[in-house]
Amino acid sequence: MSQIFPHKIRIIYIDHQLQSKSAEWGELVAKQATHLNIPYTIQKVQVTDGNLEAQARQARYQAYLQHLQANEILVLAHHQQDQAETVILRLLSGTGVDGLAAMQSIDHRVDMTIWRPFLDLTREQIAEWTTQLEIEYVVDPTNYDIHYDRAWSREELWPFLQNRFPKMQQALSRTSYLMQDASEILEEVLKADLQNCGTDECLDLTQLLKLSSARQRQLLSVWMKGDGQYRPAFEMVERLKNEVIDSKSDAQAALHWNQFYYVRYQHHLYRLSRQVFLAEKLNPVETETEHHFQLGEVVGCASGNFQITQKNMGLSASLLNKKLKIIRRQGGEKVHLYGRVGQWPLKKAIQEAHILPWLRHTIQILVIDNVMLGVFTPKGFWLAQSPYCEQGGWQPDLISYSCNLVNGEDGYDKCSK
Repeated sequence: MSQIFPHKIRIIYIDHQLQSKSAEWGELVAKQATHLNIPYTIQKVQVTDGNLEAQARQARYQAYLQHLQANEILVLAHHQQDQAETVILRLLSGTGVDGLAAMQSIDHRVDMTIWRPFLDLTREQIAEWTTQLEIEYVVDPTNYDIHYDRAWSREELWPFLQNRFPKMQQALSRTSYLMQDASEILEEVLKADLQNCGTDECLDLTQLLKLSSARQRQLLSVWMKGDGQYRPAFEMVERLKNEVIDSKSDAQAALHWNQFYYVRYQHHLYRLSRQVFLAEKLNPVETETEHHFQLGEVVGCASGNFQITQKNMGLSASLLNKKLKIIRRQGGEKVHLYGRVGQWPLKKAIQEAHILPWLRHTIQILVIDNVMLGVFTPKGFWLAQSPYCEQGGWQPDLISYSCNLVNGEDGYDKCSK
């Protein structure tokens, strides 16, 4: 890289602090970088408990992100044997097409782009190259510690298989390329299926269930993955299908995976952030507040921001600047909506308006002297029949939502086509 791009590269060494000599290796990096006149960074990271390999990888990539600039590409030295080992390990873990595609030479991720120029080179070729160029390098002792799956595969399984299949490394590498082709084709099919079935936040189950079982599983898997790096395990997709999608229509089933909650309402499946799904507990609505309304002002309520606007039919101007109460819905209330005959349960009105269950806690009632004037909802203000209704009166007009289906963005009916 220093020969090809002498003025366009930087070096970063991640010290996981897991081995006694890791600081010495950093010194070797600094020595060679200085010799080649390349800027370098030595970054120490803390690896948390758990799966050591996975936690070290996560800490390493978080450190990369801290230093990578918008116009930079991360270059890694994975080689052909690394690729072949990855295919073996993923095959043994029960992965699908995406997993067997293994590492890509150009890997475009949400937060970075990775280039692996050595994927078609063997380890032996690279070692010979370093000898010719007189480059010092380190042999990581954990490469031979068969406590780790990759080292066990390299030290125990690899020689056994290669003795029978001498060209195994090239064959497994070729398999990864074939799987990358298959993955690209599958992605095109899944894009079309997702476009037909909904959005990144919501799926229309009527359309989903028209697909074959295999396409349903694949679509659910990639939908749950979202912007993440990894798809859910096969068992998690099956749980979503069995426990949520196939549950009884009146069941309040929800599945929690990877920081999201998956919930079905009627014929749609939603992916909700923790903030939205648990909003009623995390941000409880006040029992009662008082307000003096004025024309043109914007009033913040639990279900959104409402602007006081003059309408063809609305509340009497005599109520402006008077003390009105906004109370939290308790349940069991009846409402006589303007333009409808007679009272009916507010709960039924909410159901008929298809207000999503996790948003119903934001519904509030506007009253004066125990007279219901209207209802603040995520779908707007509902004017109630009362002695205060008059032509040319005023109403709170919904202008923005306090929360949405998933992550607080504006808009509803995201699944509708």
